[in-house]
Amino acid sequence: MRAAEILERLVAFPSVVGTPNGALMEYVADYLKAHGAQVNLLPGPEGDRMNLFATLGDASVPGYILSGHVDVVPAGEPGWAADPFVLRRDGDRLIGRGACDMKGFDAAVLAAVPELANMALKAPVHIAFSYDEEAGCKGVPHLLARLPELCAPPLGCIVGEPSGLVPVLAHKGKAALKLSARGVSGHSSRPDLGVNAIHALLPALSAAVVQAEALKTGPQDARFAPPWSSLQIGTLSGGQAINIIPDAAEARVEARAIAGVDPEEILAPLIGLPGVEAEWLSSYPALALPEGHPLADLACAISGNPALQAVSYGTEAGLFQAAGVPSVICGPGDIARAHKPEEYLTEAELTGAVEMVLALGRHLS
Repeated sequence: MRAAEILERLVAFPSVVGTPNGALMEYVADYLKAHGAQVNLLPGPEGDRMNLFATLGDASVPGYILSGHVDVVPAGEPGWAADPFVLRRDGDRLIGRGACDMKGFDAAVLAAVPELANMALKAPVHIAFSYDEEAGCKGVPHLLARLPELCAPPLGCIVGEPSGLVPVLAHKGKAALKLSARGVSGHSSRPDLGVNAIHALLPALSAAVVQAEALKTGPQDARFAPPWSSLQIGTLSGGQAINIIPDAAEARVEARAIAGVDPEEILAPLIGLPGVEAEWLSSYPALALPEGHPLADLACAISGNPALQAVSYGTEAGLFQAAGVPSVICGPGDIARAHKPEEYLTEAELTGAVEMVLALGRHLS
């Protein structure tokens, strides 16, 4: 099948983050098995979602992982011209939710499988498809925990997030925290008879603002924009009406950390404050692959592009690195198109990604 046909099928599965993905993964598994791949479907603890790990070649020999996620962000924006889960062509654009982020890379990998299967691979090519990446990389840790039983220690991992097929050597880490406070409701004319949950949350919010400002003068890394770690309050909710004492309030705060800084440590000052409960929502480390690393050189060779030092968005690559697998980002498309109406990938970008995967196969043959 052509890559565009596979992409059309993948987009048709509405695999929104946090929802079941069994039908999609079964489709991929059947396709891979038909081409002789060793396939493992790995259910997550949620019970209705799974990761997939497949191998072409000898799994007992160290090889390379091609990593993608199959979940997408919701597509409820009003700017879609048609059903976002039906791939639509407009000139050379292939439009649909996930076409760029990142089912396009997934489709390119699958389209290359028939040729890879016929190559005399001296080292294997592994395919790792994960779930719930868009919820803070929640699925892939369960895959990584199983990795030692699935294959020999890999030589490296290429994460196909949209980068214009430019190898990216580093990205920031991220952690997200939910802060909540409980109060006692009542009429606003008698605040003495109630407890205002929003007021109770304010010390934590003030601490977040102070920490955000302090980070600007903390450790710096010029590869990133901005060059410092950052913190922001992303959402804030609470209260029913102006004349009702709010009995509950919640804020969600995220930190993005430059390489060498633990994103959870950035949020540590917000934890343990009186009257405020803190719950971790997600966390993944920064990526930092040294320039000149063999994986960096390989990614440049097979993509035909020089490396980019760093980006500020995050991916699963930091988790692969933390698990002992050197990792680099290199995938088709532009991250600026992701999470927007009329998300698209071009035919040329899709073809370029297929060629990159086949170039990896030729390198290993």
